[in-house]
Amino acid sequence: MTEGLIIDDNRQTADALAQMLDVLGFKARVAYGSSPAMEILGKGFVPRFICLDINMPGADGTEVLAFLKREPQLQPVPVIIITSDDQPETRSKVMKLGAATMIIKPATIDALETALKQAKLLA
Repeated sequence: MTEGLIIDDNRQTADALAQMLDVLGFKARVAYGSSPAMEILGKGFVPRFICLDINMPGADGTEVLAFLKREPQLQPVPVIIITSDDQPETRSKVMKLGAATMIIKPATIDALETALKQAKLLA
């Protein structure tokens, strides 16, 4: 089974997402921030989907998303933005950059399930 990738610098949030995904039948690796995520992706890992936080130290989620959509092998990977930033400009920016959908934190299992359906990962 192909794994997903969770990128969030908040360990509690990232671990909670991994548990919710597990309940929904998905496995996911966790990267606690953009640098560890880039390291994992740099080793050739192509996830089935990515759950991506926006507000992180170093490269923020919009920079990571822009990188993902420039890389040919990662372009088709659906990216679900999970953020506390509920600004219309943020939603507009991430959707223009190619995100599949966006969830506002705190993420619930219902919101995650809906996002997975929108990303065509669940029927």
